[in-house]
Amino acid sequence: MNTPVFTTLSTVADFTRHYGFPPPAHPLVTVVDLAQHPPAGAAAAPAWRALYVILLKRHFDGQLPYGQQVYDYQPGELAFFAPGQPVSFCPAADQAGAGWLVVFHPDLLARAPATSPLGRYPFFSYRVRQALLLSAPDEQRLRHAVLGLRQESELPADAFSQQLLSTQLDVVLQVVNRAYHQQFPTEPVGGPDLLTRFEALLAKYLDHAADQPLLTVQHLAEALHVAPTYLGEVLRRHTGQNAQQHLHAALLEKARQLLLSTPLSVREVAFRLGFENPSYLGRLFRQKTGLTPTEFKQMATSQAILVPA
Repeated sequence: MNTPVFTTLSTVADFTRHYGFPPPAHPLVTVVDLAQHPPAGAAAAPAWRALYVILLKRHFDGQLPYGQQVYDYQPGELAFFAPGQPVSFCPAADQAGAGWLVVFHPDLLARAPATSPLGRYPFFSYRVRQALLLSAPDEQRLRHAVLGLRQESELPADAFSQQLLSTQLDVVLQVVNRAYHQQFPTEPVGGPDLLTRFEALLAKYLDHAADQPLLTVQHLAEALHVAPTYLGEVLRRHTGQNAQQHLHAALLEKARQLLLSTPLSVREVAFRLGFENPSYLGRLFRQKTGLTPTEFKQMATSQAILVPA
């Protein structure tokens, strides 16, 4: 079987370009009205997204291809996708109709407490593959929250923009969180597939990374009881990225969270994540973002607008 070629969508602008949506007014977030801007034909092409996506679709009833499984979806329900999670927006799913998309870069979550976003917002987990049904009051509250996020994203950027956008986004996510825990008072049981277990293991490590050696693909594969090559093949086949790429992306996101939400120095962040030499983190950071960790932290401290690489 040939492995599909995935397009990498690293920024919100990449996402809007790929799916034929209007360019984002802000580099870190966009809200798309699907009634006015249905996805283009490229929606059927496989893509690896380094972004978070929240989807509400009014007139689609069915199942979205989702890695090794499917995402059950009904009209008017919410679906959630975290960076690296494979979902296909196929033509049948993209018929015209009301609904909206919220697409945002992980940097908007970075000022939250330095724990895994999947821990704070379990509805983004790969193991959750059932859409969220909203009550009428919850949907109205969410609509107002999304509208506030959209209005803030369309204002001219200034030194306060990112913090205000993070605050508006937090309102959206907290409204969803309440509805999610009302619908699922206990965690939904997900399938034991390899991608689910890999995601959970990686999130657990990053939440308890202090005073541990640097995580490697070998360690992850051993913990999952598979060969490293097999782990890489499965991840690449279903997400377009191999295990090392997933690991680097997760370490980089955790480093950004720590730099933005704690007083730790770059050296202290590197040691907390298990890097024996801080220069290794520096090389990875520059390679992926175009900035050194010090430059990134200085920009955040000065309240500059962070534009993802």
